[in-house]
Amino acid sequence: MAVTRTPKPLELEVIDLERGNTDLYIVGTSPFYCNRMGAKAQRELLLPRGTLTRAQKATKLKHAPLAEFRDSPYMRRTILDRTPWRNEVIEAPAETLLTMRAVAPKKAMAAAALDMPTSVTKAAVGRLIQVNGDYVPLWGRPYLDMSVVRQAGIAKTPDIRTRARLNRWAMRISLSWVKPMLNATLVGQLLNAAGVLCGLGDFRQEKGGGSFGMFRIAPPDDPELIQIMAEGDYREQALALRDPECVDWESDDLLSWYFEELKRRGVNPEDETVEDVEVDPELVSDEDLAKFGAGAEVVDAPRGAVRNLPLAPDEDSMPVPRSEKRPNGGSGPGFR
Repeated sequence: MAVTRTPKPLELEVIDLERGNTDLYIVGTSPFYCNRMGAKAQRELLLPRGTLTRAQKATKLKHAPLAEFRDSPYMRRTILDRTPWRNEVIEAPAETLLTMRAVAPKKAMAAAALDMPTSVTKAAVGRLIQVNGDYVPLWGRPYLDMSVVRQAGIAKTPDIRTRARLNRWAMRISLSWVKPMLNATLVGQLLNAAGVLCGLGDFRQEKGGGSFGMFRIAPPDDPELIQIMAEGDYREQALALRDPECVDWESDDLLSWYFEELKRRGVNPEDETVEDVEVDPELVSDEDLAKFGAGAEVVDAPRGAVRNLPLAPDEDSMPVPRSEKRPNGGSGPGFR
């Protein structure tokens, strides 16, 4: 007779994985270049317009410096009024207007692990460390920078690229990691090494060609951090984007020549900013449409953020000559 055996219950030993969390502040030790892809380039990737004819190339502007400057940073999806900014009472709905992709610090930490004398590998950093949220706040005043770059390709054709540059900047990064494989000390070491070996943004240290975007970890009561957060908050960033100031005399000279040349060719400087895009009523509330008008424009491609831009040429929309001082004391190009 066959003997029926009762199977023994399996015993599973589960390793309890916990997560550690901390918020760290970083302060830039070298300038930060914003590197967001512009709305125009994104639209070209989504729906290419095809090859332009020679006549179209002759009549179409190749660059729009002000639009490229405003498109270069990642910004919160917020609504801006189209009235001149100096006449507005600015209400800041957040700490900063500018942000940075949360994945950037994580990639910098992973790249730094390659050169650090630790047992943590680049792949392990990708699995065990998480930067909470999609974006991290970025403090600092953006300046307009126009510099010569080389395009990708065999010819290495030179071109002018306009971006926002923050000479002094800071971020707050919310990190979490898996225990017991990592601890707070090791995570802090990786982030500190990322600030020295890799950096963030364009022309960063990691790429070898530039030394921008480098940073250090700072305590919440760090004097430099407190000053940057006070001088580069939401309001100051919004003002800097609306009334841009050049980062150096070369950018100032080039932008001034650009506006003078547009004027000589009979082109309205406001026509070169951005293509008109109709507002989708489903993406913007009735209250916002009533406040800003049905002619508001959707810029910052992600899902219907409304940005104000001048709609008609008038005397107040012309760029300020280099010899004419601004109301706030600056002398760079901008709008009256």
